Amino acid sequence: MARSIVHMDMDTFFVSCERLTNSKLNGVPLIIGGGDRGVVASCSYEARTFGVRSAMPIKMALRLCPQAKVMKGDMELYSKLSHDITQVIEEKAPIVEKASIDEFYLDITGMDRFHGCYQWTNELSQSITKETGLPLSFALSVNKTVSKIGTGESKPIGKLEIPETMVKTFLNPLSIQKIPMVGDVTFQLLSRIGIRTIQTLSEMPAEVLQQMIGKNGIDIWKKANGIDNNPVEPYTERKSISTEHTFGQDTIDIQKLKSILVGMVEKLAFQLRSEEWLTSTVVIKIRYSNFDTETKQCRIPYTSADHTLTRSVTELFDKLYQRRMRLRLIGIRFSGLVRGTYQINMFEDTEEMLSLYQAMDRMKKRYGFDAVARCAGATLKVKNK
Repeated sequence: MARSIVHMDMDTFFVSCERLTNSKLNGVPLIIGGGDRGVVASCSYEARTFGVRSAMPIKMALRLCPQAKVMKGDMELYSKLSHDITQVIEEKAPIVEKASIDEFYLDITGMDRFHGCYQWTNELSQSITKETGLPLSFALSVNKTVSKIGTGESKPIGKLEIPETMVKTFLNPLSIQKIPMVGDVTFQLLSRIGIRTIQTLSEMPAEVLQQMIGKNGIDIWKKANGIDNNPVEPYTERKSISTEHTFGQDTIDIQKLKSILVGMVEKLAFQLRSEEWLTSTVVIKIRYSNFDTETKQCRIPYTSADHTLTRSVTELFDKLYQRRMRLRLIGIRFSGLVRGTYQINMFEDTEEMLSLYQAMDRMKKRYGFDAVARCAGATLKVKNK
């Protein structure tokens, strides 16, 4: 039996959230991002017609569309509305994977026995818009790859069904850039040898493609042929990540405690970014010398940025650690995880900040986690050597 996989994607999510709270923004070319030195986190379709794209420097975007209105993003608002959307979907769908803050996969295989899958999906999309006020697009097909590409082709506010018999017909004329995993480097490499459409790519021997672009070659070839057996996995597959530090000798040294916390945050945040997670809940745990254990938590906008998480952790620690008694253990847990990357939280940060994170992560992946560290976290490491 062919699977029935739905991909749902909120249309220009950040822009739609802002317009929900301020109708005067409707129809205005809108850019969500940081200041003059920041990057575009999202933009309206009105701005896209001028060539504005996500991750583009704000200065370049304004040269292309000088009449655009630039707004700083409100991740607290976006996180709340994302939770609202998730709740609506989870109440109705049997299996849901939250792929990012505004993107979902649903496995509704077998629902045709009771009512049409397309009709059911259409009714769900209408419920989401009715209850949240936000527009979305969706595509229904036999696997995640085809449905995701379908959603992209149906936007904005699109609805598309691609049955198994029509998969190749749908995919063949499209650009290879439509395939997930095909970035600019791969596109340029394949374009130089005349491979620009999915049909041409699908007709290549898979082994040749693997030799050209490495281990991902087979996966890309399969996607070009509409083959994707990856399951829809509930987004709660990993609920949290955490770490703890037990002291060899109980301590009351605040500077030492905070330095260790910074290092712990840096390690967990790097893990979040490496595995493409964002967290929305920060929990801190302390254990006193008499073994009394206390915890405190707070909700935050989705992020995986060291500096944002460090601020939340240190504020929680200051509120929690009030007894001035020696500590034997401190711990941090990040929960409320969803798939996503750091770039969506670039509203207050500059191009330099984004470049710094990317450079640090590259060095850590190549030379090991301790190859580079923030000064506050590194100070303790140096003292301990």
